[in-house]
Amino acid sequence: MPETSAPLGVKWGTEELTEVPRAFHTAVREHVARRAAELGGDWKSLVFDRQFDLLSADDVLAIEREFLATGRKFQFSAEISIREEPDKYVRAEAAVTEQEGLGEVADGRVVVALGDNVARHQANVSGTIAFVSSPEQVIDFLTEGVPEGTVAVIDDSGGTLTAPILDGFRAVICLGGTVRSHLGILTREYGIPCLMNAAIAGLHDGDEVEIEATAAVPTADEYSAGSAVRARVWKKA
Repeated sequence: MPETSAPLGVKWGTEELTEVPRAFHTAVREHVARRAAELGGDWKSLVFDRQFDLLSADDVLAIEREFLATGRKFQFSAEISIREEPDKYVRAEAAVTEQEGLGEVADGRVVVALGDNVARHQANVSGTIAFVSSPEQVIDFLTEGVPEGTVAVIDDSGGTLTAPILDGFRAVICLGGTVRSHLGILTREYGIPCLMNAAIAGLHDGDEVEIEATAAVPTADEYSAGSAVRARVWKKA
């Protein structure tokens, strides 16, 4: 039987960091090893000449069905971020981040979030907070429509989860990434106000907020020096 490129449970010589990809990759490797033994021949000819005999689309779908039958599910891409910064990626009810400026009161309004402004807009924007962190929520928005004035709070700096509904948001607040992250690039192209790498405190679904979309955009030097001005989000009374 041909040798696989890495032991089971290991990809490219390094163990997967999370359980879901580890289980799925292992199932694929085990299938390929069995199929290679059945087909015979040298490994090079199998990979380059008979790759679809080795692993077909139907095979992948069967592996996926078996995987889901175990009770596991595919999770959104912020899983690794949650492992790295568990205190930052929490649900709204528990999210309290200590950062200078959070909790300040001005003109009867409280600063409930601070973030890096992706693009400078001519005016601040207002809307209603909605935490978006699961594919199920995205599907609901796709089928029922994104409510007018929704300000999405997203804990993943990638744009994949919300890409199908991104243009429906009034604004986006992301707990990870930088202004150069994929999500930041997408919102800038759509003209949607967006704060990246945000810190939040006392922010909940349904809160009415105003976002300082007129704040300056951090430069690379300011990022390096940690001196960037943070855009504010105020909770309306």
